[in-house]
Amino acid sequence: MSRYNPVYIEQVLRTVPARFPFPPSEDRRRWGEVAESVGKEEVERILAEAEEVASEPIPPLPATLFLDFKRTGRREGYERPRGRRRNNLAVMVLAECLEFRGRFLDPILDLAWAICEESSWALPAHQVELAEVDRPVVDLGAAMTALELAEMDYLLGERLEPSLRRRIRYEVERRCIVPYLSRHDFWWLHNTESRTVNNWNAVCNGGVAGAAVYLEEDASRLAEVLAKALRSLEDYMETFDEDGGSSEGPGYWAYGFGYYAVLADLVETRTNGRVNLLEGDFVREVAKFPLKVVLSPGAFVNFSDCDRNFNPPAPLLAYLSSRLDVPELVALSGPMDYRGGLTWRLRSLFWRSDCPPPPFVPSHHDFFRGLQWMLARYDPSDPDALVLAAKGGHNAEMHNQNDVGSFIVHFRGESLIADPGRGRYTRDYFGPKRYEHFVNSSRGHSVPVPNGCEQRTGREAAAELLDQGADGLTDRMVLELKAAYPPEADLASLRRTLALHREGPAGWVEVTDEVRFSSGPGTLESPLITFGSAEVKKDTVIIRGKKGALKVSWEGAFDLRVERIKGVDLAEGPTDLERIVFRRGPTSEGRIRLKIEPTST
Repeated sequence: MSRYNPVYIEQVLRTVPARFPFPPSEDRRRWGEVAESVGKEEVERILAEAEEVASEPIPPLPATLFLDFKRTGRREGYERPRGRRRNNLAVMVLAECLEFRGRFLDPILDLAWAICEESSWALPAHQVELAEVDRPVVDLGAAMTALELAEMDYLLGERLEPSLRRRIRYEVERRCIVPYLSRHDFWWLHNTESRTVNNWNAVCNGGVAGAAVYLEEDASRLAEVLAKALRSLEDYMETFDEDGGSSEGPGYWAYGFGYYAVLADLVETRTNGRVNLLEGDFVREVAKFPLKVVLSPGAFVNFSDCDRNFNPPAPLLAYLSSRLDVPELVALSGPMDYRGGLTWRLRSLFWRSDCPPPPFVPSHHDFFRGLQWMLARYDPSDPDALVLAAKGGHNAEMHNQNDVGSFIVHFRGESLIADPGRGRYTRDYFGPKRYEHFVNSSRGHSVPVPNGCEQRTGREAAAELLDQGADGLTDRMVLELKAAYPPEADLASLRRTLALHREGPAGWVEVTDEVRFSSGPGTLESPLITFGSAEVKKDTVIIRGKKGALKVSWEGAFDLRVERIKGVDLAEGPTDLERIVFRRGPTSEGRIRLKIEPTST
């Protein structure tokens, strides 16, 4: 029977006792065990933070601040105090659960009431105009807020003011559940001819349906919500390729699949295991995605809108490791990050690994067939060894950047030839001017520039995979890139070979661009992007980072220039980088072949 059949789900809900993954605060034995497991120091840290925020005034969210995005394109002005509200609420709720003395209940009441009073739970970037209260926007912010308030209500229960509990139910119903069930204008809900879903699908379904698991007492109505969510999440899972890879990159894997796991856990517990979103080999492959995109300990491939300094959330890794029997996931965990709303702060206390992780050594070679991503590691057991990450794909991917044929060269724990990663999110970043941003344009990536032309956008701007494989000595991918460029590029062919060779003491990377122009001589440029510094010598370029260096050498005579790009608007702030450009032409056909190898000079 289909897992999203509402009749079946309702039958299950009516025949099993209502259970939830976490204990309410009244269960002092369980919360005492939690306190013991996280340790006295961590409990004291939570209590100290809660004491501090309980005395703070509630950050104001006036209408003019909401309109700041519309007027200036900036997101931070509203999002920061809005996030501060939810962060403060989360830490006080957990402090009250751990301590159970009641001293945080009034500050919780004030703050939760203020959140209920917000005219919209949606983010200004997703709503733009001030709220129309009779037609709420269900976005990431609204869905996450609904789940956070529902979990707070469950945890603190009758210790909360009755009016607050009624208000939470009213607002979640009005803002999320009613529009979720009655409307079909949410682009994130299902794949359509005009748009494919992405991480929004999992986050919004996880938030709205997760809140309903806690708050909806009518079994038939809860079954209707869950049936719709589970059917919709099938579309989300279709965004992963056959090897479990996501074109959004590991950052949005953590966000989207994180909420998929949150809802899976809630539904599995509530139905006593009768409805299971985590069954099957494919789900397990999706869970293993970060294991396959490791560059070195703590560093991951950051194609698309993925932060350069992405750190997988430890609670999610711990949960997936245990639930899906993938123990090596825990080895990817960095320091626990306790920022954010209640959903992940709560799980940071319960989704933990008690056992030390087993040693994790990535594969020599990983390849995602649907994405055309290749990861090649010279010596996976050596965290300082040379790594090549390269991609084909197309220029209509989720969180797309025009980067068909781009690559990363990683050595001694840093990406010396880098992908810039995620830019600062603004109105223009997701608007018609998206590809005018340096990080989103092909100029911001290490991809060819034929006849001065940047790559075009769209599904047709795609790489053709000509060859791919690994034989122990060489990992190689050969791509035809002609379709990624506009007609003005005058291309008959533009073939790029990306390879990691395991010859020599440390290996080397080959990048070869071979071009044929259609109607006459043209120029070809092959740039390299680095956050390091480039030193041009007579017949080599040395790229220096903080820890290591690469030597770039070449065959033939080319023009060579180094461009300093100042103040690139990245998510972490304005950052300088360098663009090393090898240029050949005019020529009817020719090639640029670069040898990139570790060096100690």
